[in-house]
Amino acid sequence: MGQRLAGIFWNRDERRLRAGWRLLLFGLLLIVLAAAVQIGLIQAADSLLARLSGTLAVEISRGLDGASAVLAISAGVALAGWLLDRRRFADFGFHLGRGWWLDFGFGLALGALLMAAIFAAEVALGWVTVADIWRSSGSLAFPIAILMPLVAFLFVGYYEELLVRGYLLRNLAEGLGFGPITSRWALLLAWLLTSALFGFLHAGNPNATFVSSFNIGLAGLFLGLGILLTGELAIPIGLHITWNFFQGNVFGFPVSGTRVSDATFVAIQQGGPVQWTGGAFGPEAGLIGLIAIAIGSGLTLLWVRWRTGQIAVHTPFAQYRPEP
Repeated sequence: MGQRLAGIFWNRDERRLRAGWRLLLFGLLLIVLAAAVQIGLIQAADSLLARLSGTLAVEISRGLDGASAVLAISAGVALAGWLLDRRRFADFGFHLGRGWWLDFGFGLALGALLMAAIFAAEVALGWVTVADIWRSSGSLAFPIAILMPLVAFLFVGYYEELLVRGYLLRNLAEGLGFGPITSRWALLLAWLLTSALFGFLHAGNPNATFVSSFNIGLAGLFLGLGILLTGELAIPIGLHITWNFFQGNVFGFPVSGTRVSDATFVAIQQGGPVQWTGGAFGPEAGLIGLIAIAIGSGLTLLWVRWRTGQIAVHTPFAQYRPEP
């Protein structure tokens, strides 16, 4: 009886807690770390922010929020990996090497290309009008003003992918792989569930609707396709960074319902049918965004086939082998 009860919590073959308990403890650990890092950074930056004002103070404050998320999530994954998962940080999608950096470069190029295609299509159809270029409505010079959101999107692309596609997806896939459910199907189910969670996490964004949240869930599938096929976060991180940056600060669209900065290479006036353009939420909520996601998914499949010689679910990402 005691062994059966212990088996609810402990996987004797893997010599570690079961996936559900690992995820629960990771969540608690992340809350504690986020609070500690946020308090520490705020206290350290108080004197600096007190001497600044206007746009610079706002942008630095945003940057500190991003830095605190990077630190908290990185520390949380590293500690949980060591204490709970019994694996290295690299095993969450960071086996750096030539292939990893090639995939990262592909992700960067893909995000930029897709958003450029959306912009070109909307201009050609008369749905957007270019109102200005190199706009910075705040007090900062344009090079500084555009650097701030670039850094912010570097942070977001890294920590959101590490959290959702790196830690959560891997643990869910391991936990779902029991009985008749093979590693392949467990990984596919985890991919679907984490993408749905990704959409839900954006449901509270400004201008969000059911349609926008559903579409963000589909975008989550697109972002997760790279790790599903390669077991690495290179493509998802690169794609996430440039998709956001080019959407908001190169072509002037809202990013998931939010205008994160006043600095943009191209300032636009949005028109056209909302069901196609996404309106105030941005292209992700429109049919044009879904077309870009479909094209990007196809290009990702072609890239992985070209680089690795195959298209297959990377089942080792859903498997655990204890260290001897």
